[in-house]
Amino acid sequence: MTRVCPAPPDTEGQTPVGLFAGKHVLAELEGVDETVLDNADLLRQVLAEVLTQAGATVREVIAHSFEPQGVTVLAMLAESHASVHTYPEIGAAFVDVFTCGDKAKPELAVELLSGALGSGSFTMSTVDRGHGAADTRS
Repeated sequence: MTRVCPAPPDTEGQTPVGLFAGKHVLAELEGVDETVLDNADLLRQVLAEVLTQAGATVREVIAHSFEPQGVTVLAMLAESHASVHTYPEIGAAFVDVFTCGDKAKPELAVELLSGALGSGSFTMSTVDRGHGAADTRS
């Protein structure tokens, strides 16, 4: 698999290992129809679509349905990952989207997901993570 986090330039013959930086978007969706939030197949499809529209490279999407209700959906991205945890009984969901590099737009992914699920409202915050070049050499 190709690394999607841009690597720093080669310095004094050292092999670049990538940037240790990314954006982690944390969101809460509210006012979503209970049947939408309890439909694992729909959630898998919608999450994959909005992540792709936001520039992410989706590798795999899995889902697990809970009893009596609720779904967790996980998307493995070339850029990192995304997750959705639903609470149909209150019409809400927690969403995390973490991406490295600047190709994927995690805030856009959350906005698109909120619209696609018919959310009445959503809040999100973005955490800039990392601090530059990752170097595992000792």
